[in-house]
Amino acid sequence: QVQLVESGGGLVQAGGSLRLSCAASGHTFSNYAMGWFRQAPGKEREFVGAISWSGGNTYLASSVKGRFSISRDNAKNTVYLQMNSLKPEDTAVYYCAAHRTAYPAVRDLEYDYWGQGTQVIVSS
Repeated sequence: QVQLVESGGGLVQAGGSLRLSCAASGHTFSNYAMGWFRQAPGKEREFVGAISWSGGNTYLASSVKGRFSISRDNAKNTVYLQMNSLKPEDTAVYYCAAHRTAYPAVRDLEYDYWGQGTQVIVSS
């Protein structure tokens, strides 16, 4: 079992920045690719970004490319989502997830473990 705990969400004005963190425990973190997803009210969960187990490969959704970045620190068992130039449409609950393989995945069905989520609200 892998336990994931997200933090760093909050209320921010449009154009601002937030950094989300996801701390993992319970298994060898570096064995897992990690992903970030989000779900806005009334909408389906959508892929945001993913990173390979080494951190050498990352993938971001087109809607956030150029504004968000994803990184990880395997020594700290933590993955990060840096969010810049935030827009009201980025408002959602953000989830991190672990995928028991080396490479990033974009489909939520491929992920094995999920955190509880952290709320991000971007005001206009």
